[in-house]
Amino acid sequence: MHEDEPRARDAASAPPGSGVTFVMPVLNEEDYLARSVASVLAQDIDGPLELILALGPSTDATDDIARTLAAADPRVRLVANPEADIPVGVNRAIRAGIHPTIVRVDAHSALEPGYARRALDTLDRTHAANVGGVMRAEGQTPFQRAVAGAYNSPIGLGGGAYHSGGEAGPAESAYLGVMRRDVLEEVGLFDESLRRGEDWELNLRIRRAGYRVWFDPALSVTYWPRDNWVRLARQFRSTGTWRGELVRRYGRRNSVRFFAPPALVLVVAVAVIVALLQVAGVLSGVWALAASVVYLPLIAYVALMTGYVCSPAAVHGVRERLWTLLVIPTMHLAWGIGFVIGALRGARENIDTSRLKRNTPLP
Repeated sequence: MHEDEPRARDAASAPPGSGVTFVMPVLNEEDYLARSVASVLAQDIDGPLELILALGPSTDATDDIARTLAAADPRVRLVANPEADIPVGVNRAIRAGIHPTIVRVDAHSALEPGYARRALDTLDRTHAANVGGVMRAEGQTPFQRAVAGAYNSPIGLGGGAYHSGGEAGPAESAYLGVMRRDVLEEVGLFDESLRRGEDWELNLRIRRAGYRVWFDPALSVTYWPRDNWVRLARQFRSTGTWRGELVRRYGRRNSVRFFAPPALVLVVAVAVIVALLQVAGVLSGVWALAASVVYLPLIAYVALMTGYVCSPAAVHGVRERLWTLLVIPTMHLAWGIGFVIGALRGARENIDTSRLKRNTPLP
């Protein structure tokens, strides 16, 4: 807790059997939506359940699937989200719901059985305002499995608890999140000026208001990452750009780990310049030797990546390991480049175009 955050206060518990509102922003998810919705409707809770789908302007069969699902089960309701921005859609879904507890769900994910019941128990036990668990990434193709392995490893995404696990306790943020409606309304719902990082920013305001954000490693959500290299690079560049925007807005409130990818980008840029100067003969002799020290961090980085790919902790299979050698640097460099752009000039109208493409269907 930072010194300018008030001491934690308890969030009010919901009345027994009062029900849960699940909210899900949806855009171009024809291959994932039915499975994600099924995982929500299968949740066992003491009270009524509703699922609000915020439909963006999809260009595939997503809307038809959503209408079919809503027609088949009255617990599923639809709201329009023509802007396609995630925080706008989530806010519209929250406002359309009626229950005092909100569960955010991603259309690219599936809740594990018992997820909601466990989260509600944790909310009541800890008196937290928001509870989240582990994002367990999975893949179907060798490339997607390599991306999933990177998501699940501290090497890939920097060791956030909701990626690689950890001890239960107070947290900086929560993946997706199971939240008390009254606290959300008190702090002002999601910031609709953000296209990425909106969950981190919301949890910052929740903590600033004095409430607890809680990590429970027993909560698990299956997530299917992007399934090709172009979409992966676009996603991470956009995410990095918005993190740069958040650094402009909140400075030191951002974790130190967010600065590792832009540091790598800076080292790569300096190394390229030094190499060009050495080849051109501008740097020679003792100066060339002294300047070569810039290559040491890159050598260490390559050694780290190679050691990880060859370790038992990495994904299994030769193809997956080879993809990992491309996937992790792509994630780091794309995120770092985006961060530099966002920190220097802001995110402006940056859009995650990886969401505008169709995805490989699951078996």
